[in-house]
Amino acid sequence: MRLLLLSFLCLVTTQNFDLSQIRNQYKEAANDSTKVEAFYNSLQSVSKKDNVALVAYKGAAIALKARKAKTIREKKDGFIEGVSLIEYTIEKEPNAIEPRFIRLGIQENAPKILGYNNHIDSDKAFLLKQFKHIRASNLKSHIKDYILQSKVFTDEEKNVISTQ
Repeated sequence: MRLLLLSFLCLVTTQNFDLSQIRNQYKEAANDSTKVEAFYNSLQSVSKKDNVALVAYKGAAIALKARKAKTIREKKDGFIEGVSLIEYTIEKEPNAIEPRFIRLGIQENAPKILGYNNHIDSDKAFLLKQFKHIRASNLKSHIKDYILQSKVFTDEEKNVISTQ
């Protein structure tokens, strides 16, 4: 009986995440500060044991939420916590494209004073090189949309991506 109850509790508390939905929430939250809280809340149960893409999105949610913190210290601490999760995912799986995509977006939009911009060039080059190998059409579409509006990509690079 105890085993059955434990199994039921595990089943109830385990959330199934739809990555395409999480990607949409990320895009919306990055462009609309009123959607950050919902994005953040949807990823609360994600832990470092989960898929690296989910962990990276959780890091992005924490970093985005930090923008609205009341004190400078809370903003900085939240940003560092979020970025630490993103960096963890890249250390864990350096060839995973989604954490690199997320890190690039956070770095491009982070205030320069935070000094979180050391990997812009390498992440940009990684995305350009790996773009044609992305199988998930939803992910490919999100990355393409990001590249086409980004200021770190040249017009020539954007043209190459827009034809793929």
